[in-house]
Formats: sequence, C-alpha cells, structure tokens
Amino acid sequence: MNHPGGWWLLALAGVLPGLLALLELRHRLRPASPLRLEPGPWRLHLDQNRVRVRVQLQVTLVNTHARKEVMVAGFRAEPTLLSTRAVDGINVKLRATPDHPDAQPRPDGYWAVSILKPRQPMAVRLDLALAGAGLQDLQALWLEMSWLAYGPFGHLRQRHGLVIPLAEPAGNGQPTWRPGAGHQVLPLATHLLGWLDDPLQVLRRYAGPHLQPGDVVALAETPLAVMQGRYRLGATVEPSCLARQLCRGFHPHSSLATACGLQALIDLVGPARVLWAWWGGIVLRLLGVRGGFYRLAGEQARLIDDLTGTIPPYDHTIVLGPEKSQAIVARLAQALGQPVAVVDVNDLGRVKIVAGSVGVDPDLVHRALAANPAGNANEGTPLVIIRPAPIAPPRP
Repeated sequence: MNHPGGWWLLALAGVLPGLLALLELRHRLRPASPLRLEPGPWRLHLDQNRVRVRVQLQVTLVNTHARKEVMVAGFRAEPTLLSTRAVDGINVKLRATPDHPDAQPRPDGYWAVSILKPRQPMAVRLDLALAGAGLQDLQALWLEMSWLAYGPFGHLRQRHGLVIPLAEPAGNGQPTWRPGAGHQVLPLATHLLGWLDDPLQVLRRYAGPHLQPGDVVALAETPLAVMQGRYRLGATVEPSCLARQLCRGFHPHSSLATACGLQALIDLVGPARVLWAWWGGIVLRLLGVRGGFYRLAGEQARLIDDLTGTIPPYDHTIVLGPEKSQAIVARLAQALGQPVAVVDVNDLGRVKIVAGSVGVDPDLVHRALAANPAGNANEGTPLVIIRPAPIAPPRP
C-alpha cells in the first residue's frame, strides 16, 4: 500500500478491536451489586367511607450471584402521594419488616444486617396506613425504595420505585369510537399502570368488554415496559465519560441526547457496540443513509424514553424498551382470542409496530394510529382498540 494514509488505516484497524475490547472489559468489571428487587403480592384495604386506606405489599431482594454472598445493611421506603388535590391533610405511616431467618423484626424498627447466600431471596413486608381528609382524590402512591448492599464490590446504595394504584379511571363506561378511513378507534383509559400490573389482566379488564371479532388491540410500548419493571430512576444512572461525549451528537429531542439517557443504552448493550454504532452512523450519514446509529445499536436505542418522556411519576425515570415483546403479544392474543400489537406512536405521525401477533394487519394499524388517538401527554389511554369498518357493497 503506497498511499501515505494507508499505514495509518492499517494501524487503526489493528488497534480499534483492542480498544473496543478494553472499553467493554472495563465496563463489565465496574463495581455492581447483584441484588435485584422483585415485586410480590399486594392488597388494598378501603373502609366504607374512604377515610382510611391500608396497603400491604411484599417485595423481595434476590442475590443473583452464583457464588458470592451479599449483605443487606439497610432498607428504606419513601411514599409519595399522587392526587388531583393537595395532600396536606393526609397522614401516612409506613413500616418495613424483614422476613428472613437471620433478620428477626425488631419492635423499634431497627434494620439488622443480614446475609444473603448465592441465589437466596429475602422478603420485605411493607405496611402503609393512610388516614385523613382528601383520600377520595388519591390516584396512586409512588413508593421509592432504597437498600444498602455490602459485599465484594464494596458498599452500594441501590434504589427503585413502583406505583400502587388507588383509583379507577373515569370515562370507559360509555366508549366513544372515533371514525377513520376504513376503520374506527377506541382509546381506553386505565388506572396508572406499573410493575404490580399483569398485561393480560389489564387487557381483559379494560379492552375485553368492548372487543368484537376482527378487532385489534394496540398496547403502547412504554406502559408495557413499566409493567415489566423496565425503568430506572434517573438519579441512579451514573454517566460515563463516553456517554457524556457521545450524547452531544444526537438531536436535542432524542432520548439519547443526555448523558444519562445514553448511559442507560450503554448499560443495556455495552459501550463497544454503542461506540461502534456511533462511528458507523457517522459514516452512513456521509453516504446519505440516515438512522444508521439506531440500526447498528439495536432496537432498544429507539425505544428508550428519557426523563419527561412519560406521565408522572415516570417522568423522573428512564424507561427502557419492553423485552420479549413478540412472545408477549402471542400469549396475549391467544388468551384474548384477538390480534394484539405493541406499538410506538408519536404526534408526528410515526407509527412503529414493535411486535404483532398473528392476524395483525400492519397497514390497518398504521392508518388507524397515524393521528395518535392515544395521545402523548397525560391522557392515560395506553390501549386502543382498532376496528375495521365494514366494506360498503358496490352500487348497482
């Protein structure tokens, strides 16, 4: 190779794989706790006059490591009331009780350190009592939990949150169908969905009473993701130097235009793939091909919603894309007996079918959802039923 820049290209080609491997190795060896939070059963108790509310919830901390023990050195839960009115008159009492052989509950509420062996779970029982004026206006309760993990990684404070629904939606009693070109659509309001909800039960409860043969049920991808617990508190994401630099190259409206938003993607697919996609996207753009980064980085790059991308309280979280969407729509469609699609829709007329079961007509879904009947604000309508309009007989 006689070209003056040829040797540089060869050197770069030889060094780049090593740099990417080193970047990936450093990312994988960073301190991380194997403790994971999983939601459990819960019960809501309302008195007849709704002047007292009691919530009993169980969550589980699981040591996912196959060989290492981890200590739980503390656990706290902080509730936030979500209401249509002021909540000053509501009194909240919360008690967290460990359920573990090595952590007997203490009457003073002190949390004793307990050891979780490899793959061992530890249940935590949460008891919340609400009393006072204004309970009838409560919509939901946002419960943010934090725990201190102690082990080979050092000590790390972890945090996660979940929504406890306290109110029913209004407006689904008399459905209002909206006509379209060859179809009708019915947006359906639900309660504030969260990690405690099962997608099948949600579809049966809200869409089931209105379904007819031939209907298609469209479920927004973000509500499905939050029902899977696939969101992270924005304050818990620690952006790397790579995320801080690369995020500057994205459109300001992109969810990857912030260091934490891009770091959430890096944590999913790895820094090497993100950096490779970033450079590949630049090359493809110079060749006139747009969207190269998202093709190379994978589907999750398009589906991540940064802060303010969803309704409260998820506006303080980074919502990832749902996982195993195709398997989920197949299960939902079989249980409902109707086609089901998971969709990503915005106000610009962009409709992406993330996953569709057998019987989903892509053209029908795109036409019906192009006007975004579910909305992108606080409509609270994550479900849309699409009904093909009957074909008029030809005129004689």
